Amino acid sequence: MSGACVVGRHILRRMRRARPTGEVTALVLAALADRDRHGYAILEEVRAMSGGRVSLGTGTLYGALERLTEQGWVEVSNEQVVDGRLRRSYRITDHGRGVLADELAHQERWVSAARARLAGAG
Repeated sequence: MSGACVVGRHILRRMRRARPTGEVTALVLAALADRDRHGYAILEEVRAMSGGRVSLGTGTLYGALERLTEQGWVEVSNEQVVDGRLRRSYRITDHGRGVLADELAHQERWVSAARARLAGAG
């Protein structure tokens, strides 16, 4: 997949320092905003939402899901065994929805400021 950006742990650490949530957190929460999903479906939804530009690694995704679960932003909604393997589905919590809404407002503010600067530079 040309033009794809694989987001790994070192980038995730750097993003965490940049602001409280980070791109991976926002993408995972957004992928869960409309319905429960299992891991592979979250990966696919992130890829679809980004137009194929972001492809999370499984280690990055499951590390993020573990952290988000510990923070109470995501919870396991279902567990089942499929082909001898445990498949977990996840859902966003009300607290996670609030975090996502705050992150989107943050993004909208800086995008608006950047657009204004771009318009003024021309």
